[in-house]
Amino acid sequence: MTETTTLPTWPRLGIRPAAVLLLLAGLVGCFLLSLTLGSVKIPLPDILTILMGGEPARATWTTIVWQFRLPKALTAVLAGAALSVSGLQMQTLFRNPLAGPSVLGVNAGASLGVALVVLATGVVGANLLAGLGVRGDVGIVVAASLGAGLALALVLAFARRVETMTLMILGLLFSYGVSALVSILLYFAIPERIQAYISWTFGSFGGVTWSQMRLMLPLILAGLLLAGALAKSLNALLLGENYAQTLGLEARRVRWWVVLSTAVLSATVTVFCGPIIFLDVAVPHLCRALFGTSDHRILIPTCILLGATIALLADLIAQLPGSQLVLPLNSVMALIGVPVVMWVILRRGVTMVGSG
Repeated sequence: MTETTTLPTWPRLGIRPAAVLLLLAGLVGCFLLSLTLGSVKIPLPDILTILMGGEPARATWTTIVWQFRLPKALTAVLAGAALSVSGLQMQTLFRNPLAGPSVLGVNAGASLGVALVVLATGVVGANLLAGLGVRGDVGIVVAASLGAGLALALVLAFARRVETMTLMILGLLFSYGVSALVSILLYFAIPERIQAYISWTFGSFGGVTWSQMRLMLPLILAGLLLAGALAKSLNALLLGENYAQTLGLEARRVRWWVVLSTAVLSATVTVFCGPIIFLDVAVPHLCRALFGTSDHRILIPTCILLGATIALLADLIAQLPGSQLVLPLNSVMALIGVPVVMWVILRRGVTMVGSG
């Protein structure tokens, strides 16, 4: 079934209540499972008791939930929502179903900003941001945002001069170039910093503390609110910039607002969780298929719900409940995302969002 890029009538969004309820139920279920399952299984009634401030059967469960599992689950929700919405915006901006921060080199730019800050400091250990303090957290977020913004600016500079496939190749080449620079930095770094950086590249939702959450949460909420405010403009961009301008849309200004939102969302997640892959590309297509629409007033909230759910599910799989082993999060993301991307390529066979 083909999707239409015709701007929908505003009074009727065509939302499917059953699908929305299913997404909400899946998100709540995965969130509670992430608090329940792990190396130590905590019964759901005790989880609810802890969340309401009561005393569970074992006192140590309170520490496990509040200090470890709850911030990790909230981080997964925020990261999944942020990456999914940033991917949706990139696919609309470039009108390419495979566009996304990871594909177009945005994550690589953010990673370079992180590497320049972290490998120049004395940070060691499993948590890349440990010991930096509030000023260090802000500094590394700013560095990553600048790197992501620079990558997007370069992509936009070439966007009107080359075809979409060429643009994606340029994004991959930029990623390779950045990886080369990071490799040079790693070559001259001490072993402890190298190990910390490599562990960070595997991706993880478990390294964010409550103090860091006070910085991560408002940044992601600001990026999501900005994306929501751009929903109508993104719908207009689906019709092409020339037509959008006839509707009174300032396409150039919209592009830069989209760049800002995407840079903040993807860079913030990259700093605190590592360069998480495939969520940005896969989730928007799943939402389009689920709701049969390209209306961003529907896609943005549903991408938030589905992206958060898939992030929680991937983290659950990576944790291997009942075991002390933890799989690399990006490996699990790839196992989930690769089939979706293959399905998109085989199903569409085109490069324009919403045209196949």
